[in-house]
Amino acid sequence: MNLKDNGFNVIVGQRQNSRSWDKAVADGWIPGENLFPIEEAAGKATIIQYLLSDAGQIDQWPTIKKYLTPGKALYFSHGFGVTYSDQTGIIPPEGIDVILVAPKGSGTSLRRMFLAGKGLNSSYAIYQDATGKAFERVVALGIGVGSGYLFETDFKKEVFSDLTGERGILMGALAGLFEAQYEILRKNGHSPSEAFNETVEELTQSLMPLVAENGMDWMYANTSTTAQRGALDWRHKFKAATLPVFDELYNRVASGEEAKVVIEANKQPDYREKLEEELKEIRESELWQAGQQVRKLRPENN
Repeated sequence: MNLKDNGFNVIVGQRQNSRSWDKAVADGWIPGENLFPIEEAAGKATIIQYLLSDAGQIDQWPTIKKYLTPGKALYFSHGFGVTYSDQTGIIPPEGIDVILVAPKGSGTSLRRMFLAGKGLNSSYAIYQDATGKAFERVVALGIGVGSGYLFETDFKKEVFSDLTGERGILMGALAGLFEAQYEILRKNGHSPSEAFNETVEELTQSLMPLVAENGMDWMYANTSTTAQRGALDWRHKFKAATLPVFDELYNRVASGEEAKVVIEANKQPDYREKLEEELKEIRESELWQAGQQVRKLRPENN
């Protein structure tokens, strides 16, 4: 949608009779005009943006590969399929450009920021330059999708950093730290509201915006002296405690073990049902039930 709004000639390929197809129609894409079944879209495209899930890319690769004729470009937003080709079977043919633009956030965030006149930083990489125009293509597309800034990487570094970040500080570690602190506060008699506010709400609504604005030191400088002293002292303990975990995590990503877990899980016919159960466990936990109530009390919701 960002590319379309930026004047690119865009068509969308989706599985017919799917929620994604219906969502595309709801977003204004017109069947037969700029919305087609995946195979038909791949045949029409000069640049194929391969944006299915990692599991979906493995499944559709035999279909897509036959449309990768010389001079075309194959575009990824994540280096998983190519980097772990021994497990995915995704080996691009010669004669095409293979490029990557990886926005540092979700597609939802990218779209919201674009509509607000902002950009989201992205990495870019060139895996194969068959036409001599791969750089021009990747930069144009990077700007077109709504990047605020582009920095160079390669497919392997992108996927290693991405998988480490998702499992680490961005999602896995953050969720685990939230749960640990919340449980300790509750065990010591603090109410769900107080425990949630001190664990999640203050971080997301007050402190992280300050970090985003000018960095961690600036955030520290704009908090109380008591908070400063405690944070500066205790950060070393948390770093020492988690370094071995991050080391193990990175090694598992680099070895392909984490990729294997992902691929095997997605092969299971009941994966979606199991996933929903795991998400339900989080959603219905006291921590996030408390969060649901606290969010209702924010000024913008009243």
